[in-house]
Amino acid sequence: MPKSRWTKWLGVARDTRASEVAEAAMVFPLFFMAFLAVFWFGYGFLIFGTLTSGTRAAAEVAVAPACTTCTATATPAANAQAAVYNALASAHLNKTALVPYGLKWTPPVLCPCGSTGSSCASSSISCNGSITDVCVQENVQLSYSGKGGAGTCGTSVSVRYQIPFHFTIPCVPQPCTALDLGNMLIAGQSEMREETQ
Repeated sequence: MPKSRWTKWLGVARDTRASEVAEAAMVFPLFFMAFLAVFWFGYGFLIFGTLTSGTRAAAEVAVAPACTTCTATATPAANAQAAVYNALASAHLNKTALVPYGLKWTPPVLCPCGSTGSSCASSSISCNGSITDVCVQENVQLSYSGKGGAGTCGTSVSVRYQIPFHFTIPCVPQPCTALDLGNMLIAGQSEMREETQ
């Protein structure tokens, strides 16, 4: 009886054709690449969501007249930077992957409060100079009364995060650095109007 079982399984193993092995050899790499694409897209979406919520919290802290969780001696820009760092820490992301502005990206051009139009390139508000990885632009014009807006002023917070992993997709000609995930910057920016209490 046991001999017939082994004979049955050996017969099934002998019936396997080479075409099935070739099909598996073609399908498994495609499946693996699809799995990696889903993983990296999910990781990028995690970073984008974290930067969006972090810059929103930073903008809220920077415009608030009084912050109960901030230190009394810190500037609004330092409090905004701390809010971005806290958001990154809560998502287990490294704050050293934030790219300083001026190296690989330029801050947005925003006009000072009281501007009547968006053509203020010469008098645009620059980032707070003491903080280099989080661009905090205070007292900027968010909307203009001439374009149907209420003409509100506020604060803008911008960051760029560089994916710390290098993963290249095979392409021709080699080396293909344009598709390297380590060269991609993920942006986060939020604006908040000024509060008066």
